[in-house]
Amino acid sequence: MSRIQPVFSGLKAKSRKALIPFITAGYPEPTATVPLMHALVRGGADIIELGVPFSDPMADGPVIQRASEIALKHGINLHDIFRCVRQFRETDPHTPVVLMGYANPVERMGLEVFVREAAQAGVDGALIVDYPPEECEAFAALMKAHDMDVIFLLAPTSTEARMEKIGKIASGYVYYVSLKGVTGSASLNADEVAAAIPVIKKHVSIPVGVGFGIRDGETARAVGALADGVVIGSRLIQVLENAEKGRETSDLEAFVGAIRKALDK
Repeated sequence: MSRIQPVFSGLKAKSRKALIPFITAGYPEPTATVPLMHALVRGGADIIELGVPFSDPMADGPVIQRASEIALKHGINLHDIFRCVRQFRETDPHTPVVLMGYANPVERMGLEVFVREAAQAGVDGALIVDYPPEECEAFAALMKAHDMDVIFLLAPTSTEARMEKIGKIASGYVYYVSLKGVTGSASLNADEVAAAIPVIKKHVSIPVGVGFGIRDGETARAVGALADGVVIGSRLIQVLENAEKGRETSDLEAFVGAIRKALDK
């Protein structure tokens, strides 16, 4: 079992919702990744989604695309990311870390090597955007054999048949994309999320996190009232973009802390 399920169980016992922030590994510079991960935890993160930079991030809007481009210019690759997770684990053995990215880097490394290295580093799960459940049964089996979770996306366009299929293979949590579009592209509609969550839960027995369009405490709190967790990414990258040099870590911690406070009201 990964660290993810106990986190959700503990939060549920306290009537709290999971805060799941996303940052891009290697952005704004390689040495910042681990300090930023710790800042997220100090701010109140329950699970960290660590983005794997990729040259063609089809689900990501311009903010995360820019972060990926900069990280790639720094030469960041999966081996570097595993080193970051191992370093993070030296002082934080508890906070789950989920790698979020695309199939190409995983395929290039090889499924077995990726899974083995991820497990040894202390990774808890992976969300590979372009791995549909029909095409990654072997990957899911390998991950689960190493006590890691495979997380899938659901969208407003997902059919109930699709939800059922994902419900049979997913573990940890599912990530409901609240918008039709890319990350950071529009404003969230809480009424639409409220209508979707009960339908998803008919077919998915694990927690449901909601992301895309969450930009502040108000939207986080609205989603937290409906879902088991709140995922926030583009807005955090913008915080790092706008921070004065040397203040990236403190600004990120403060922003995440404000989201945590709103969720816990």
